[in-house]
Amino acid sequence: MFKTILVAVDGSDGSLKALEMAAGMQKICGSELLILTVFRHHSLLEASMSMVRPEDPQNLDDTMRGHAKDIAEEAKKVATELGAGMVRGFVKAGQPARTIVKFGEDRKADLIVVGSRGLGDVEGFLLGSVSHKVTSLATCPVMVV
Repeated sequence: MFKTILVAVDGSDGSLKALEMAAGMQKICGSELLILTVFRHHSLLEASMSMVRPEDPQNLDDTMRGHAKDIAEEAKKVATELGAGMVRGFVKAGQPARTIVKFGEDRKADLIVVGSRGLGDVEGFLLGSVSHKVTSLATCPVMVV
């Protein structure tokens, strides 16, 4: 049914529930499971105004990339512990929803799985959420957990 399942993971409870669902589906379908963690690129101005720890003076993008890599590696470990096979992890910089959809298109994902953000109706309507934007932009099915 699904040859390639993409799950977006950011370390939140919602994304970990999405990971569990995607790992279970991967076992049933025998598909490849792609785990993607997206971090937002910061401009030099944003980086200069950020609160970077003095003991870790890297630029903000390097720090965020390292954190995203840790999240992706942990997600791979969790998926493997849940019995998923053919699991690969990736880290990308960019606007989360657009990056998730573009990555899914590039990798020919048959399904994208994302966690819901859990905002209230008014906040979700006004601010939008990554899951809502992914469902709007994706050309393949999207499962929001």
